[in-house]
Amino acid sequence: EAQLVESGGGLVQPGGSLRLSCAASGFTFDGYSIGWFRQAPGKEREGVSCINSNNDDTDYKKSVQGRFTMTSDNARNTMYLQMNNLQPEDTAIYYCGAFKQWVWCPPARSAPLIGFWSRGTQVTVRS
Repeated sequence: EAQLVESGGGLVQPGGSLRLSCAASGFTFDGYSIGWFRQAPGKEREGVSCINSNNDDTDYKKSVQGRFTMTSDNARNTMYLQMNNLQPEDTAIYYCGAFKQWVWCPPARSAPLIGFWSRGTQVTVRS
Protein backbone atom coordinates (compact mmCIF):
# COMPACT_ATOMS: atom_id res chain seq x y z
CA GLU A 1 0.00 0.00 0.00
CA ALA A 2 1.37 3.40 -0.98
CA GLN A 3 1.62 5.82 1.92
CA LEU A 4 3.49 8.68 3.52
CA VAL A 5 4.71 8.36 7.08
CA GLU A 6 6.07 11.37 8.89
CA SER A 7 7.95 11.86 12.11
CA GLY A 8 9.74 14.53 14.10
CA GLY A 9 7.04 16.68 15.64
CA GLY A 10 7.04 17.74 19.27
CA LEU A 11 7.12 20.56 21.77
CA VAL A 12 9.75 23.27 21.50
CA GLN A 13 10.35 26.70 22.99
CA PRO A 14 10.20 29.85 20.86
CA GLY A 15 13.43 30.21 18.93
CA GLY A 16 13.99 26.46 18.91
CA SER A 17 14.27 24.03 16.01
CA LEU A 18 12.64 20.84 14.83
CA ARG A 19 13.17 18.62 11.82
CA LEU A 20 10.26 16.80 10.25
CA SER A 21 10.74 13.76 8.03
CA CYS A 22 8.28 12.18 5.63
CA ALA A 23 9.04 8.81 4.07
CA ALA A 24 7.20 7.35 1.11
CA SER A 25 6.54 3.66 0.72
CA GLY A 26 4.97 1.91 -2.24
CA PHE A 27 5.92 4.66 -4.69
CA THR A 28 8.80 7.01 -5.53
CA PHE A 29 8.89 10.80 -5.65
CA ASP A 30 9.96 10.85 -9.32
CA GLY A 31 7.53 13.06 -11.24
CA TYR A 32 5.69 14.17 -8.11
CA SER A 33 5.50 17.60 -6.61
CA ILE A 34 5.91 17.22 -2.85
CA GLY A 35 5.05 19.57 -0.08
CA TRP A 36 4.47 20.37 3.56
CA PHE A 37 1.20 21.77 4.84
CA ARG A 38 -0.11 22.71 8.26
CA GLN A 39 -3.35 23.40 10.06
CA ALA A 40 -3.55 25.38 13.26
CA PRO A 41 -6.54 25.10 15.64
CA GLY A 42 -9.48 27.04 14.27
CA LYS A 43 -7.69 27.96 11.07
CA GLU A 44 -7.72 26.70 7.52
CA ARG A 45 -5.06 24.37 6.26
CA GLU A 46 -2.23 26.19 4.47
CA GLY A 47 0.73 25.31 2.33
CA VAL A 48 4.13 25.73 3.93
CA SER A 49 6.58 24.65 1.24
CA CYS A 50 6.71 22.75 -2.03
CA ILE A 51 9.35 21.18 -4.26
CA ASN A 52 8.22 21.03 -7.88
CA SER A 53 7.94 17.85 -9.89
CA ASN A 54 11.24 18.55 -11.68
CA ASN A 55 12.90 18.63 -8.26
CA ASP A 56 14.71 21.82 -9.22
CA ASP A 57 12.85 24.57 -7.36
CA THR A 58 11.32 25.14 -3.95
CA ASP A 59 8.61 27.56 -2.90
CA TYR A 60 7.85 28.72 0.64
CA LYS A 61 5.06 30.48 2.45
CA LYS A 62 6.27 34.02 3.12
CA SER A 63 6.07 33.77 6.88
CA VAL A 64 8.49 30.81 6.98
CA GLN A 65 11.00 32.02 4.39
CA GLY A 66 14.46 32.21 5.89
CA ARG A 67 13.44 30.00 8.84
CA PHE A 68 12.27 26.75 7.21
CA THR A 69 14.16 24.67 4.67
CA MET A 70 12.60 21.86 2.69
CA THR A 71 14.78 19.19 1.11
CA SER A 72 14.22 15.88 -0.58
CA ASP A 73 16.32 12.75 -0.74
CA ASN A 74 14.80 10.96 -3.69
CA ALA A 75 17.15 8.02 -3.31
CA ARG A 76 15.50 7.38 0.06
CA ASN A 77 12.07 8.65 -0.98
CA THR A 78 12.10 10.96 1.98
CA MET A 79 11.38 14.65 2.31
CA TYR A 80 12.43 16.86 5.20
CA LEU A 81 11.41 20.16 6.72
CA GLN A 82 14.05 21.82 8.85
CA MET A 83 12.32 24.43 11.01
CA ASN A 84 14.47 27.00 12.79
CA ASN A 85 13.56 29.97 14.97
CA LEU A 86 10.13 28.49 15.60
CA GLN A 87 7.47 30.83 16.89
CA PRO A 88 4.14 30.22 18.65
CA GLU A 89 2.30 31.00 15.41
CA ASP A 90 3.99 27.95 13.86
CA THR A 91 2.01 25.71 16.21
CA ALA A 92 -0.07 23.37 14.07
CA ILE A 93 -0.48 19.85 12.82
CA TYR A 94 1.97 19.41 9.95
CA TYR A 95 1.24 17.15 7.00
CA CYS A 96 3.24 16.06 3.98
CA GLY A 97 1.80 15.36 0.56
CA ALA A 98 2.90 14.03 -2.82
CA PHE A 99 1.08 14.86 -6.04
CA LYS A 100 1.49 13.14 -9.40
CA GLN A 101 0.87 15.20 -12.56
CA TRP A 102 1.07 18.45 -10.60
CA VAL A 103 4.12 20.56 -11.43
CA TRP A 104 3.57 22.45 -8.20
CA CYS A 105 1.59 21.42 -5.13
CA PRO A 106 -2.17 21.92 -5.35
CA PRO A 107 -4.07 24.34 -3.10
CA ALA A 108 -4.07 23.29 0.53
CA ARG A 109 -7.83 22.96 0.69
CA SER A 110 -7.94 20.25 -1.94
CA ALA A 111 -4.51 18.69 -1.47
CA PRO A 112 -5.60 15.70 0.67
CA LEU A 113 -8.08 14.70 -2.02
CA ILE A 114 -5.58 14.85 -4.86
CA GLY A 115 -2.44 13.02 -3.79
CA PHE A 116 -0.84 10.90 -1.14
CA TRP A 117 -1.28 12.44 2.30
CA SER A 118 0.23 11.76 5.68
CA ARG A 119 -1.57 11.44 9.00
CA GLY A 120 0.05 14.53 10.44
CA THR A 121 2.36 15.34 13.31
CA GLN A 122 1.84 17.92 16.03
CA VAL A 123 4.28 20.80 16.36
CA THR A 124 3.78 22.96 19.46
CA VAL A 125 5.82 26.08 20.14
CA ARG A 126 5.45 27.61 23.58
CA SER A 127 7.49 28.80 26.54
